[in-house]
Amino acid sequence: MTLAGTAVPARSGPLAGTGVLTRLALRRDRLTLPVWALVTGGLVASGAGSLGGLYSTAAERAGLAASMTANSSMRALYGPVFGDSLGGLVAWRFGTFGAVLAAVASLIVVVRHTREEEETGRQEMLSAGAVGRRAPLTAALLTALVLNTAVALLVTAGLAGQGAAGALALGLAIGGTGMVFAATAALAAQFTESARLAKGLSAAVLGLAFALRAAGDSGRADGDSVLTWLSPVGWAEHVRAFAGERWWVLLLILAAALAQTAAAYVLTARRDVGASFFPTRPGPAEGRLATAGALAWRLQRGTLLGWSLGFLLGGLVFGGMAEGAAGIVGDNERAREIFERMGGQSALTDAFLATMASLLGMLAALYAVGSVLRAHGEETSGRAEPLLAGSLGRLRWAAGHLVIAFGGSALILLLGGLGLTLAYGHEPGPVLGAALVQLPAVWTLAGLAVLLWGAAPKTATAAWGAAGLCLALGWIGPALDLPQTVLDASPFGHLPRLPGPDVVWTPVLVLTALAAALTAAGLAGLRRRDIGG
Repeated sequence: MTLAGTAVPARSGPLAGTGVLTRLALRRDRLTLPVWALVTGGLVASGAGSLGGLYSTAAERAGLAASMTANSSMRALYGPVFGDSLGGLVAWRFGTFGAVLAAVASLIVVVRHTREEEETGRQEMLSAGAVGRRAPLTAALLTALVLNTAVALLVTAGLAGQGAAGALALGLAIGGTGMVFAATAALAAQFTESARLAKGLSAAVLGLAFALRAAGDSGRADGDSVLTWLSPVGWAEHVRAFAGERWWVLLLILAAALAQTAAAYVLTARRDVGASFFPTRPGPAEGRLATAGALAWRLQRGTLLGWSLGFLLGGLVFGGMAEGAAGIVGDNERAREIFERMGGQSALTDAFLATMASLLGMLAALYAVGSVLRAHGEETSGRAEPLLAGSLGRLRWAAGHLVIAFGGSALILLLGGLGLTLAYGHEPGPVLGAALVQLPAVWTLAGLAVLLWGAAPKTATAAWGAAGLCLALGWIGPALDLPQTVLDASPFGHLPRLPGPDVVWTPVLVLTALAAALTAAGLAGLRRRDIGG
């Protein structure tokens, strides 16, 4: 048997073929892995430069550390500040989000090379050769290990000038958190028959871990809350890089990753390829699922519900933080400028609300792209072809998914805006409008996903890259002082900044028209090409 031009050794054993499968996975992800590593590691490593420009003196850094530690809302978002050195501030500001990014990338990689391979039937074909039972899972985890090692090395190298021990501790904490959730994804893949559900289950565990850490840190300024200790994301914080490193906490991270990996190995040996311990429940073939729209709703309702709850809770959290926005920057004019570039007008509270609304919009774009690409997944898995073999037309089938993608993104932004409004308690109209005005940019990225899926389906997943780039430009770009021309590459950079005066609506109309044109072009391409081609 050959695989990607390489002969699989004719030997037996549960790990037979692991090396070949690992090389195949690395080859398939040769573009996405470097991007994830550079974005995650580069984000953390660049923090020293951006924060050093903002807080250039020891007094300014000490003042920031004191104000952030005293602000429960900021502790919930970033965690407490354990050290007021430049390295300590980088660990505070970027450590948690770096760990979350590494976790997201890791769970996607593991599910892609385990459950997704089984769902598409490729794993069954490979298992017919000299491939051991545990080889695919091992290859997926090794691929995640390569990714997280690269992230850890980038962080360590980028921050070594602030202190080698602290840089190494932060790099290991972030990379180790990624491996914890890689193992979580490996375990989740044993319980579901769908890659989508495996990702959702893993992401839910990550969201719970982040929520536990946020709740614990908001309650105690010293970071020693029981809730924080229950969270793997909190463990990364407890390593205390650049603030008297606690190296033993890394053993907790290692133990969690190994325990979950061992459980996944046990479970994978006790089920058939393609099967799961929680099989999908068959649904009715008539009644509520008699139309394409009803079927699309059945397939995507769980995802929409999860995003809706997340946006409502996120809006409540961000809205509650608005009153303390002035404490984020104090008298630092450079920090004020960054907030205003990210989202705003002269009033700092308005700038903060606009920034949070913009963040909700960029996250909603991820939902919209994923919802559009769900139809692409139905096509590539072969489930769409039997539907289209009858009287159901392509456009009517696609419309069922697109209504949920475009309408669902409007719903979650509405809920996020309601959360902001309720928690902030002032200016309900402008605050709600700040969230809803993000829709044209969200729909533009969704339209791009439709265009790629309809006209060039092999490149459809590039829509994730476009959405991720917009998120990076909008959230990180201003802090890195990128030129405005670079920031304008994102459709979110052209939207009016609410709440605030002098709103210009022309970009809203232009982006809405662009979204409609992209969607129409994508549907035209879908009509002309072969299904599955």
